[in-house]
Amino acid sequence: MSTPALRKKRRQTSVEGTLDTAFGWAVGDTRSMLVRAVLCAILLFIFAGPILTIIVGAFDLNPDPTALTLWPHNPSLENFRVATGRGIWGYFANSLFIAGFGLTLQIAVAVTAGYALARRKFYGQTVVLGVFLATMMLPEEVVAVPLAVVLGDLPLLGISIRGTVFAIILPVAASAFSILVMAAFMRDIPEEIIEAARIDGASEFRILVQVILPMCLPALGVVAIFGFNGIWDQYLLPLVAANRTEDYTITVILRSLRADVEVGTGALLAGAFLALIPSLIVYLLLQKSLVRGMTSGAIKG
Repeated sequence: MSTPALRKKRRQTSVEGTLDTAFGWAVGDTRSMLVRAVLCAILLFIFAGPILTIIVGAFDLNPDPTALTLWPHNPSLENFRVATGRGIWGYFANSLFIAGFGLTLQIAVAVTAGYALARRKFYGQTVVLGVFLATMMLPEEVVAVPLAVVLGDLPLLGISIRGTVFAIILPVAASAFSILVMAAFMRDIPEEIIEAARIDGASEFRILVQVILPMCLPALGVVAIFGFNGIWDQYLLPLVAANRTEDYTITVILRSLRADVEVGTGALLAGAFLALIPSLIVYLLLQKSLVRGMTSGAIKG
């Protein structure tokens, strides 16, 4: 008699074999394994090479970005001292605050809007979905000028928030991608579970918080990773929304460091290293949720 663990292992083996066949690999073929190893090595070099250059160059007194080395030739923290002299930590703090606050709002909007789109039927629902999809197809350069006008004179309120941190947070508080991810995940939750909660007297808010959200943790991981990276990597929005250089984020100030001939390449790489750390930490903490969220629809049972 098969145990649940054995059945899970069989399903995993079956899925792996199916994926191998779909990608053209012959299961158990030595040549296929060799080709796969070579491709993985090439991809590792392509993606890990720039990251390794940033890390090594940040701790090298005289870095050479064109040379790929595994260890700095002249280990030193001088690059971070120079970057600190240019106020890199202040811009780093601005980015952390904007990314943290903006991501919190974005997740809240994605959860509530996704629940409405997935579990409620209302007139014009298809139009709303179409609008969300349309916003994903517009490059940020197209909406930069209209966004600057809106931030300078908010509709109905008639106030300007340009030059404040909220001018950067407000536009990223809602993401069409995050809303669609949550809606698609919530749509697959069985209706019987929600009906059982309603029979027990649970309100809509309690159903959302205590029933649906615990089942949507993989989707929340996907939204958190992509949302954080999207906010953290913002470049044009801080330029449009900020009035002072002190309000810039670390991604914007890296461009200024690159243009400053007195700073040098080492300080630029040190700033890039600091900008890399938060995204890397968020990914490492939520990678399991990302994998479960991306593959949740691939395996049933």
